[in-house]
Amino acid sequence: MHLLDTDMLTYLHAGHPRVVGRLRELDDPDVGTTIITKIELLRGRFEFILKAASGTDLLRAQQWLVRTEELLDQLLIVPMDEAAAVEFDRLRAVRRLRKIGRADLLIASIALAHRATLVTRNVRHFQQIPGLIVTNWVD
Repeated sequence: MHLLDTDMLTYLHAGHPRVVGRLRELDDPDVGTTIITKIELLRGRFEFILKAASGTDLLRAQQWLVRTEELLDQLLIVPMDEAAAVEFDRLRAVRRLRKIGRADLLIASIALAHRATLVTRNVRHFQQIPGLIVTNWVD
């Protein structure tokens, strides 16, 4: 299983050639994202709508929301389950990981629980998490 982090979904959404190419070449039927990433993306789109300064910005923001929802509808969304919750508790107990944000720990917990490869540009950040397999499709 490959789980796309928020940054990779943003690149995919924008049609980044390396990300699109790697996805096409991937020999893995289970490609998706986490519920946490879905929340992050949609929250950003909602904020864009709520903070739009003009009618033009509002319409653009709504288009981005619709496109994001369409992209997410095509992906497997992996939820937080009991195994991921156990991983989250384990990671939170590791002192050196306390600098990592809560959302990233949640994403890592889901990836670990499902033995998934996390696809992210934030490799240096996520490589601090023991046992997490991380790859970057952009650089």
